[in-house]
Amino acid sequence: MAPDPPETEEMPACCRDVVTEYSKEILKFGELLFELLSEALGLRPNHLNEIGCAEGVNLLYNYYPACPQPEITLGTTQHADFGFISLLVQDRVGGLQVLHRDHWVDVVPDSEGIVVNIANLLQVMSNDRFTSVQHRAVVKSVGPRVSATAFFGVGYTTNPRVYGPIEELLSKENPPKYKETTIQDFVTQSYKQGLNGVSFLDVLKLAND
Repeated sequence: MAPDPPETEEMPACCRDVVTEYSKEILKFGELLFELLSEALGLRPNHLNEIGCAEGVNLLYNYYPACPQPEITLGTTQHADFGFISLLVQDRVGGLQVLHRDHWVDVVPDSEGIVVNIANLLQVMSNDRFTSVQHRAVVKSVGPRVSATAFFGVGYTTNPRVYGPIEELLSKENPPKYKETTIQDFVTQSYKQGLNGVSFLDVLKLAND
């Protein structure tokens, strides 16, 4: 949906108006979140927006039918998202789980809430000040389950900018922990890894004494 949204007629007539409006509002919300995240890192509020974190947005809508045997089925396997942040809206059926202290914890649906996931590239840029969230989706015997996710950064492959640990966050005591990368290389390599719980972050890690 950004920076080059599809033509209106390319979207299904049943949802094109609401998708277009939702995209505008979620982009505004993402820009606000990047201001808050910048401040949390001790940077100027506009820092993350100025380096393009809110320029590329993909929307993904998932539909999980009710499953007669949920105990032997998994909706989406363990993974962390690739880009900067992901904003998720899930319906009252739920199914999102996050990995916390080696245990899977249900994220209770909130009809008025948006789940904010830190993604891998923001972990790199923050030099581990922020850490990406390992999560998965489980299926239910009730349903269907519907979710909508806005991925900031993923898919914006025409951006030639190189991303790495932000210089203002580095010091002799806090050297860079990751190599620099482009969004295109980062996403391409992450897709090669697949949703297998193995992170491309391990490839970018530097060997610091």
